[in-house]
Amino acid sequence: MDTARQSICITGYWLMKCEPSVYSISDLEADTTTSWEGVRNYQARNFMRDHMHVNDPVIFYHSNAKPPGAAGLARVCKRAYPDHFSWDANHQYFDPKSSPENPRWCMVDVVFEKKFKTVVPIHTLRAHPELQNLMILQTGSRLSITPITVHEYTVIQQLGQ
Repeated sequence: MDTARQSICITGYWLMKCEPSVYSISDLEADTTTSWEGVRNYQARNFMRDHMHVNDPVIFYHSNAKPPGAAGLARVCKRAYPDHFSWDANHQYFDPKSSPENPRWCMVDVVFEKKFKTVVPIHTLRAHPELQNLMILQTGSRLSITPITVHEYTVIQQLGQ
């Protein structure tokens, strides 16, 4: 992936991925809103903390699924705030270096918008030349939150219709 894209592509459109066995688009549909907690990667945290805003559109992506792919749409409904799970020693997201006085991690809230009729599988995303620069399609990309362009969002949204 080219370095310029990594540093420039903060458009206010996002792809957020989660394993459907942990939390799926159907879970979000049932809950209406959820906190996007447990992010423990500094770059993904910085995207949330520094660049996500209320009403930013989100592609909800099912990772580690058969097949992985875009499952629906959500929207950021609360700006970044401290991830309090990092302070709970009994929680899976506990981080002993984080505290209420010096929070290391944050989360945002997202609200459900739409579930795609079927998951748009990764091989379909790869087949579209206009999606070739999606970070999720780059070898070695493991971030759970990545910026996408308005055009990429629109193409994926249309594929999910």
